[in-house]
Amino acid sequence: MPEGDTVWRTAHRLDAALRGRVLTTAEFRVPAYAEVDLTGQRVVETVSRGKHLLTRLDQMTLHTHLKMEGSWHLYKVGSRWRSPGFQARVVLANDVWQAVGFRLGVVDLVPRDQEHTVVGHLGPDVLGPDWSPADVMRRLEARPDRPIGEALLDQRNLAGVGNLYKCEVCFVLGVHPLIPVRDVEVLPQLLDKVHRMLVANKDRAQQTTTGNVRRGEQNWVYARAGRPCLRCGTSIAEQTFATTDDLGRGVTPSDPPDPWAPGPTTGGGPRRRGAASAVGRPSQARRTYWCPTCQPAPD
Repeated sequence: MPEGDTVWRTAHRLDAALRGRVLTTAEFRVPAYAEVDLTGQRVVETVSRGKHLLTRLDQMTLHTHLKMEGSWHLYKVGSRWRSPGFQARVVLANDVWQAVGFRLGVVDLVPRDQEHTVVGHLGPDVLGPDWSPADVMRRLEARPDRPIGEALLDQRNLAGVGNLYKCEVCFVLGVHPLIPVRDVEVLPQLLDKVHRMLVANKDRAQQTTTGNVRRGEQNWVYARAGRPCLRCGTSIAEQTFATTDDLGRGVTPSDPPDPWAPGPTTGGGPRRRGAASAVGRPSQARRTYWCPTCQPAPD
């Protein structure tokens, strides 16, 4: 799943192409919005909120989430798409650009004053103007027995951190991902570091947490199971743990997808969360990577 810095860049690109322009096409290829026509509305802006994207129009807000497989592409009007049309969920076009959302995990349309129904559950955005380490500390410490790795992934605590940054920041601070929040003595430094990591990468074409873009050395531990630690040479360990998905729902490896998880309401009562109904599933448990030497296991 894309991290907050990747989503920030996506928002920046969409904003540059759509901001201030009138939509000549607004096509929604999802059942709940198949008959909605926003042609003629002006795009006010596109911003990121953690891993969520908000495209604000004159009256409505388009809320999208990439989940695992989604992406937004920009094309000059008349250009051929790089992905097949049947994967398109949203098409927004003006007189110059087409923005096409492929395989989006979540698609919602809400009134501008109802954005809280889709992103109100999120904690402070690591890359947003509301970033507040003190607020995040308070949220984390409210559940002191929770493993720090799991707590960092819970978007209700802080929005924008995914599995990559969770693993990387824990390594850099020498914190085992299973240590309870209450036992993390460097919690303020950890939050400062993860913030600086995302800020450093938000404008980069290639993510790196080591400062090295050489293949296999961009990250300290993430996706490097069995390879030598770049600091001490110990083989990087890997294990799958239960997580909490982006909607705040705890999941384990054995959980089946819940296609009827509670979602926001838009005047018609509860409906399926995301993709206006059937393009996406809650995240399952994720692999965690760490160095057994640099990050000693809790007693």
